[in-house]
Amino acid sequence: MTAPHSPEERFDLVVIGGGSGGLSVASVAGRLGLRVALVEASGELGGECLHTGCVPSKALLRSARVASLMRRGPDFGLLAQAPEIDMGAVRRRVGAVVERLQAHDDPERFRAYGVEVIFAAARFLDPHRVEAGDRVLHGRRIVLATGSAPAVPNIPGLEAAGYWTNEDLFSVAEAPGSLAVIGGGPVGVEMAQAFRRLGWAVTLLQAGARLLPAEDSEASAVLRAALEADGVAVRTGARVREVVPGHAGERHALRLADGTEARAARLLVATGRQPTTAGLDLEAAGVRLDDHGAVAVDRRQRTSARHIFAVGDVCGPYQYSHLANYQAGVVIQNAVFRLPARADLTALPRVTYSDPEVAHVGLTAAEAERQFGDVEAHRADFADLDRALAEGEETGFAKLVFRRGRIIGATVVGPHAGELLPQLTQAVRGRLKPKDIASAVHAYPTLAEIAKRAVEKYYGERLFQPGVKRLVGWINRLVP
Repeated sequence: MTAPHSPEERFDLVVIGGGSGGLSVASVAGRLGLRVALVEASGELGGECLHTGCVPSKALLRSARVASLMRRGPDFGLLAQAPEIDMGAVRRRVGAVVERLQAHDDPERFRAYGVEVIFAAARFLDPHRVEAGDRVLHGRRIVLATGSAPAVPNIPGLEAAGYWTNEDLFSVAEAPGSLAVIGGGPVGVEMAQAFRRLGWAVTLLQAGARLLPAEDSEASAVLRAALEADGVAVRTGARVREVVPGHAGERHALRLADGTEARAARLLVATGRQPTTAGLDLEAAGVRLDDHGAVAVDRRQRTSARHIFAVGDVCGPYQYSHLANYQAGVVIQNAVFRLPARADLTALPRVTYSDPEVAHVGLTAAEAERQFGDVEAHRADFADLDRALAEGEETGFAKLVFRRGRIIGATVVGPHAGELLPQLTQAVRGRLKPKDIASAVHAYPTLAEIAKRAVEKYYGERLFQPGVKRLVGWINRLVP
């Protein structure tokens, strides 16, 4: 017999999920004086990004880059140093970074904003009532921000062999061994490179024809070359058909669809993520899922139940923390201020934090060509940039896509590419024209000059035409 619930408690806003998007909505609404309940099932705030995603991965990548730079000493006139890898020490550093940032997500901080923080699993009883442990919360408006979880493919033998996902990866403290990474998306390439630089023998298996299939094809090629230069064995068109678990210390055998195989002692599954909706009883709330299992929302982030909103990975369409925060702003305008704000993802940036980084906003050249036809793409190479040469970071390029005098897409592959993207994001949004970038004075020598160089290529094609040369000659003959 189920124990009776406590009396129903009424809130202006109930937020389900204490990750990036949910925390943003709850903190603003609480500080504005609304009665807010924040329900989180895991027992701690911060979500996947803080604990098993963005933050620990970047800390791990930094340790790996330092190890790589030690080996590259001769490139800078220094003696090479072979780093002694202590995975336990690396793990402790990663944990220390997460712990320091966890202070920003202390439950007491949100309680001080007037938010009631409840650690319990949530499920809907009806469109307005949410069960959270032994409590029943009535929300005038409700926000779903439950995030996502690793999507693990149904490969025979995988469960028996055992595998890591990003949820286990950052607690690894064992000495370097051999690792097979299944999946060539952002997480797969980042972690393949990091573990290789930390002394592991790494094989990267990508089922598709190239790494980072959503990115510009030239970007994919540059990244593959960089990974292979680090010693990662990259295999594309490599769909894993079966895993034969190793026994008594033997490596696992990954049998591929083409009849070949790869072997490794450890397996990392990096084949994407799936929205976390299990156990929520969304049917009771009248919330519909789309064909991909994500919560379906309109541009105002409203679900099929108009008083229920969703943000972040649970609704997509992309799985970035910065998108969750952006969507949280849209929800605050709609749910708190009652303004009909709409999400606009035209200029949504994304970054893969490999070395070199791959950053993108807007349309790729191929996407723009398919969509419009009448487009131009112009690029500038870091190898021609003085600061890049001085720093020994010559790999990569910036490629800008132009249509009718506007920048509609940009890809930057190279050092600190993500940091170079904001100017181009503003251009894709329509806030900057190519001439604004060309006429702006960029400090010398900086990596940020790369965008200006690419824009100058666009104008250069127009400026140095025979007709322009004739015009200049005519002017100089007639004008004293």
